[in-house]
Amino acid sequence: MTATNTPDNGIRGRDGKGKFTRSIEGAERDAEVARLYSQGGISFRAVGEQLGISKWAAISAYNRAVRDVVQEAGEEALKVHAARLEHVVARCMEIAETDHVMVSHGRIVYDDDGQPLKDTAPVLAAFRELRGALADFRRMTGMDKPSKVEHSGGVKYELVGVNPEDLV
Repeated sequence: MTATNTPDNGIRGRDGKGKFTRSIEGAERDAEVARLYSQGGISFRAVGEQLGISKWAAISAYNRAVRDVVQEAGEEALKVHAARLEHVVARCMEIAETDHVMVSHGRIVYDDDGQPLKDTAPVLAAFRELRGALADFRRMTGMDKPSKVEHSGGVKYELVGVNPEDLV
């Protein structure tokens, strides 16, 4: 393999939309660069010479490999957070679906027919917790980012009841 002047030395191609994508070979080479460099005592120039790429291509490959590891860890953290959120949702729904009786000064409050009054406060509190947990999840995943609105064209003003010649 010889070093070339193309981006990433040909380890990326373009997808159907013209965007660069990484190949399996490129990802494997990035990992090999990271392994060689992390052994210590070897420079990016030496790593590049071993693999037939430039020093700068080796640095780029190393950076991609590190970014991929961080991204993987982030995805794993997201899975854990999603599992915790599922548990919160299940518990909140369990609380919301349970009948709660109203208690005042340590005693159950009854209506005129002798039936215990229902207390909706625990249900509302469960829904508030649920809403907060979902909001945190949306922020963490970027779902709350404002959407971009593209605007092109101009604005045309029309004065009604005014003769434009009188304005000059």
